[in-house]
Amino acid sequence: MLLEVKELDVAYGAAKVLHGVSLAVDDNEMVFIVGRNGAGKTTLLKTTAGFMAPIAGSIAYAGESCGGTPAEAMALKGIRYVFQDKRVFSQLTVRENIELSAYMTPATPTQAVEKVLEIYPRMAQFLESRAGGLSGGQRQLLLLGCALIGEPRLLLIDEPTEGLAAGTIAEVFEVLQSVKGRVSMLIVEQNLDVVRRLADRVYAMKEGHIPREFRSASEFQEPDALEQYL
Repeated sequence: MLLEVKELDVAYGAAKVLHGVSLAVDDNEMVFIVGRNGAGKTTLLKTTAGFMAPIAGSIAYAGESCGGTPAEAMALKGIRYVFQDKRVFSQLTVRENIELSAYMTPATPTQAVEKVLEIYPRMAQFLESRAGGLSGGQRQLLLLGCALIGEPRLLLIDEPTEGLAAGTIAEVFEVLQSVKGRVSMLIVEQNLDVVRRLADRVYAMKEGHIPREFRSASEFQEPDALEQYL
C-alpha cells in the first residue's frame, strides 16, 4: 500500500476535527473522499501532505512513517498537493509558474513546460501571459499539470471541479482520466458524476469520521449511495 492513514486525530487548538480516521491508497489507484462542507476533508488532505501535524494516529507513505513530517519534505518524497483555492503566482507568467514548479524535482524547466502541455495542450497559448489573468478553470488545469511535473507518486487534490463551468469540468475530467492508472490520487470531490466515472474506491466522510468505505463501483453506483453524505 502506498499511503496508509490509521486512527488519525487532528485538532485546531482545543477543537478536535478528525476522530480516528483511517484510509489507504494503493499504487496507481484513484480514491475519492466525499462529504459535506465542514466534514474534515481538507484537514485530512493537509495533514497527509504535511501542512498540519496529527495529535494521534499514524501516516505511512511507501512503508515509511511520516506523520508530522513538514510539507516540503513530503513533497521531496513524491507527494503533491493541489489546493482548493486554485492559487497561482498571479504576477508571473504561466511559463514562469511552470518553471517554478520544476524546482526541486528531477525535471528541467523545458521538460516541465512540455509536461504541462502534454497534459493540457491548450495551455500553450497562455505561456507568456500573466497567470493572474487565467480563468478559474484554466488555473485549475495549470495546477494539475504542474503537480505532475517530476513524476510524483501521489497527488492530493482538493475539490478540483468546485466553482467551474460545465465545459471546464469536462476538461478537468479528461485530464484526470488521462493520468488514471499512472499515478496514485486521493481526491476530495463533491461532483458525484465525476466520482462515479473515475473512482476505484470512495470514502464517505461525516463530522470528522469515515463511516463508510465503498470498495467497488457496484457499491457507489447504487442510487443515492453517495448522496446521503452530501
